[in-house]
Amino acid sequence: MAIKPLFNEAGILQEIAAGDQRAFSSLFDHYQGYVFAFGLKLTYSEALAEEIVQDIFLKIWFCREKLVEIECFGAYLNRSVRNHSFNLLRQAATEIKVNQHIGLSLTELDNSTQQDLEFRETARIIDEVINLLPAQQKLVYTLCHRDGLKYEEAAQQMNISSATVHYHMKLALTTIREHFKKNALGYPTLLLLLLSKIK
Repeated sequence: MAIKPLFNEAGILQEIAAGDQRAFSSLFDHYQGYVFAFGLKLTYSEALAEEIVQDIFLKIWFCREKLVEIECFGAYLNRSVRNHSFNLLRQAATEIKVNQHIGLSLTELDNSTQQDLEFRETARIIDEVINLLPAQQKLVYTLCHRDGLKYEEAAQQMNISSATVHYHMKLALTTIREHFKKNALGYPTLLLLLLSKIK
C-alpha cells in the first residue's frame, strides 16, 4: 500500500525524537488511517486493526529516540504493520491451541522475552475489564476481537444491525481504554488521548 509522506517529515521525526508531543500528534493523525486500513487488509478483523494502530504508535512513541535513524519512515511503518499483524495472528492461533490443551502447564510457554511478558500483562488487564462489560458489549468484543468475525458477520449471528455492533464495540473499547488509564501506568496520557480518537 502506497503511503503519502508528511510535509517536512524528516524534521517532524526529529522533533518527535526530542519528545515533541505536537509533532507526534501530527504523525498520528496523518498515518493512523493507513495503519488501520493495512492492518484490516492483513487480519480481516476491525478489532485487530484497531489494536494494531494502538500498538504501532505506542511503540513509535516509546522508541522515539531511534526515529532519527530511519531513512524511509513509510517503509518502516509498512514493515512494522505487516510484522505486528502476523504476530497478532500467530498469538491468536497460539491461544486457540492452548485453550484446546487445558492440561498444558504455564511453565511450558515461552516466557523468554519482554514482549511475551508485556503481551500477557496486557491480556490479563483486558480479560479483567472484559468480564466487567455488559453482556452485549462482551459478546460483540468476543465475536469480533477473539473470534475474528467482521462486524457484518457478528451482526448476523446476533441478529442485530452492523451499526449496533459498531456501537457496542465502540463502547467496549472506550471502557477498555479507561481501564488501561487506571491500570497501565506505562501508557503516557498523551497516547491514551490519541488512541481515544481511533474509529
